[in-house]
Amino acid sequence: MRKPFYILLAFFSSLAALASSQNYTGGARSAALSNAFVSVSDTWSTFHNQATLALLNQFSAGVYYESKYGLDEFALAASSVVLPTNAGTFGLSFYQFGKGTFKEHKLGFAYSKQLSERFNAAVQFDYQSQHMPENANAFSFVTFEIGATYQLTEQITVGAHTFNPVKNGYNYPEEKTKLPAVFRLGAHYAFDEHVLVILETQKESNRDVVVKSGLEFMPLQNLALRFGISGRPVQYTAGLGYNYKNISTDIAFSYHGNLGFTPAVSIQYHLR
Repeated sequence: MRKPFYILLAFFSSLAALASSQNYTGGARSAALSNAFVSVSDTWSTFHNQATLALLNQFSAGVYYESKYGLDEFALAASSVVLPTNAGTFGLSFYQFGKGTFKEHKLGFAYSKQLSERFNAAVQFDYQSQHMPENANAFSFVTFEIGATYQLTEQITVGAHTFNPVKNGYNYPEEKTKLPAVFRLGAHYAFDEHVLVILETQKESNRDVVVKSGLEFMPLQNLALRFGISGRPVQYTAGLGYNYKNISTDIAFSYHGNLGFTPAVSIQYHLR
């Protein structure tokens, strides 16, 4: 009897998220770390902080799938491609949220550059579109993201990122929306090659600050275990990752007290 209630609650929660133009993220590694990822670098930095792409020195690509609360209607599929060059690092990202008559898409093109031994900066231009069942045509808008990282010490890196600072939004027939800007600031401490501790704060222009944290450690050479927690509302995350030659695979689960579990998986290819 309680399951239909949870499904309805999930439905309205997702509609609220869509109304605020949630900037969805990709990568099961970051999902397992409560998406406290603004200072961390990997294939999915195109969805978190493009400045960390400058730290990558090899081509990589990945695909990601997430089923929010286990409901197919709220599925998220994403991909990311990273290409380092002598002129800087380029990134291409895409996601689709939703299935059937409701879909939301985002296409991003990023450029990241190492400006000094410790400082990196980046910009990404985004094209976002939304298709709703009551409208024949999709609505769309263009915005951008900016990010930076600074390495304080060999162990500590700080990252900052802003999505949609100009508050662009969809032009509906009834009204024009101004979607919120999202600001992220965080840092991680690498004890050694086997332990990573992360702390991040996130602020949407129309919401309270959210604190996120994550812990990653490697009990074996190719195996990583991950845990995370974030607040308002409190969500717990966990997952693991495994590397084999040029392929890495990550699995993540997040838990919401009312809506249940969200499973996620991603696979990445790295050109050695």
